[in-house]
Amino acid sequence: MAHVSIAPDDQLEQNSALLGLTGAAMGFVPNSLKIMARNPALLQGFMGLTVSLMGPGAALAPDLRQLIAHIASAAAGCRYCQAHTAHGAERAGVSAAKIAAVWSYETSPLFSDAERAALALAQAAGSVPNTADANHFDTLKKYFSENEIVEIVGIVALFGFLNRWNDTLATPLEESPLTFAESHLGANGWAVGKHGG
Repeated sequence: MAHVSIAPDDQLEQNSALLGLTGAAMGFVPNSLKIMARNPALLQGFMGLTVSLMGPGAALAPDLRQLIAHIASAAAGCRYCQAHTAHGAERAGVSAAKIAAVWSYETSPLFSDAERAALALAQAAGSVPNTADANHFDTLKKYFSENEIVEIVGIVALFGFLNRWNDTLATPLEESPLTFAESHLGANGWAVGKHGG
């Protein structure tokens, strides 16, 4: 059970435009944002950051963005965000086999060297303490421009916020990502834990 409830209907209505955009993009409105709607300025600022990193104007491909977010969230231990990002990866066209193999990214033939470099940084930067080092960036620079590297780090940082937000609040997981995670992540040890409704 969440430690803070979803915003009242009048606050959700005041933020309906932002929440509606998210619902259109994700197929549902996340409970994390429905809680965040209690502070409209926070929601608006968060959505601005999210669109710049995960929206249609972002430089990286949508599938890679979701995989980076997934690895960073798993490294941080947030099961809510793991479910969301795996579900988002599938919606972005990542195969179920590749999602299941994500923790074998270093050796799996399903991942390119560029993806391996991005996911290695996401894993290191999403860990506590942060273990990212110069070697990660030397490898990234073989495949990505500095602008793209800024976006990779931005995604890790964005999900760092979400990992803390959702893990701290015990945000209840919505049905669609919950069903996906139970079907596709459970074999790798994922469980809903405190994010069950």
